[in-house]
Amino acid sequence: MVLIISILLALFGVESPKKLIYENHTYEPEIKSVQLYSAKREIRSHLLPAVTRIDQNDLVLEFDDLRNDINSYYARIIHCQYNWTASSLRDLDFMLDYNEFNVNDYAYSSNTQIPYVHYRFNLPRVKLPGNYLLVVYREGNKSDIILSHRFMVFENRTNLKRDNQASGAITLRSTNQQLNFILDYRGMEIVNPFESVHVVIRQNQRWDNARYDVKPSFVREDISQIEYRFFGDDKYFSAGNEFRFVDFRSINFPGQNTDRIDKTPRPYHLWVQPDYPRDAQVYTQYPDINGQFNIENLDNGSAETASNYIDVTFTLKAKDFGKAKIYVVGAFNQWKKDAESLMKFNPGVEAYQNTVLLKQGWYNYQYLVDDNQLGPYYFEGSHFETENFYEVLVYYKPFQPNTDLLIGYFPIQINAR
Repeated sequence: MVLIISILLALFGVESPKKLIYENHTYEPEIKSVQLYSAKREIRSHLLPAVTRIDQNDLVLEFDDLRNDINSYYARIIHCQYNWTASSLRDLDFMLDYNEFNVNDYAYSSNTQIPYVHYRFNLPRVKLPGNYLLVVYREGNKSDIILSHRFMVFENRTNLKRDNQASGAITLRSTNQQLNFILDYRGMEIVNPFESVHVVIRQNQRWDNARYDVKPSFVREDISQIEYRFFGDDKYFSAGNEFRFVDFRSINFPGQNTDRIDKTPRPYHLWVQPDYPRDAQVYTQYPDINGQFNIENLDNGSAETASNYIDVTFTLKAKDFGKAKIYVVGAFNQWKKDAESLMKFNPGVEAYQNTVLLKQGWYNYQYLVDDNQLGPYYFEGSHFETENFYEVLVYYKPFQPNTDLLIGYFPIQINAR
């Protein structure tokens, strides 16, 4: 029935309705380079997670529309539970203003091969700490969605103390990382903390491998403490490896790991230096930006409006693994393993390749595998020495309001340098 309706809509020139997805997602291919971040007074604040305190107002959304035609875009905010399902709260329960905002800060690109419009939107403050989904849509039509993006607002009412004591299987320690900690909620009246407190942990701002509803190992209500010492193998994170990177902030003077640039086509075509499997290599330390990307232009003008979009080809030198699916992922594509990030084997160069349209800048990426036998980090390797960024999110669901409040946000750097 769904297929028949879609065919009829196409025949009569009517677009199929867009289904809202409660995650970071773009609904049209022309929407590119989406970033939602905390605009603190720091260099490269674009790399910061979309998290802010309840008393601050520093979250910013930026994105490009490759149609190069001004659209009347609006934004609204949806309150979510700790597991990113919609809550039952009304807009008045969590919003200070009417929940519809005009996205009217925009600028045309200048002297770029692909013309585009760059949009910027300062998110409004909210009343309650918790999870939120920002939804941007066209012409006031809430069903004509162009993007959705998660963000979080916290009010720290708990304290976290790290416990560095090793736990779990010894065989996993060389390739994995695990967080042990104690939550102190003195000053809060929490009823049945084992059931009403939810802990979520994510690695390098990723949601695809986040650990939800992490259960405590021990609850000490007499001293208002909850202990999280994980003995189960499922609570480990694969440490992975330092991210691969490519620098094409300049077209005239290509940066590190740029193989060559063909300036004949429009847009230009850039080839990243061929990559090789790292699973059998020893760990090598070098700085990365934990899978993120930063839009920069060293050639001319503003990074936001003067940077070119370029066809970027990634190449992984490896034999054909048949049915195994290999993806190139990072924050630039929201870590999505889909048709756009799928690498295809090219027998002519004896390698897997994929071409992605990206805006000038500095990009981190890695190759992940979807295959039960090979494992996700088959080409990257996994080392406990790898520097990774973790966030521990602590939620509490009181009787009123009957929703999950973010009462603790704790960023943790493992193997910081």
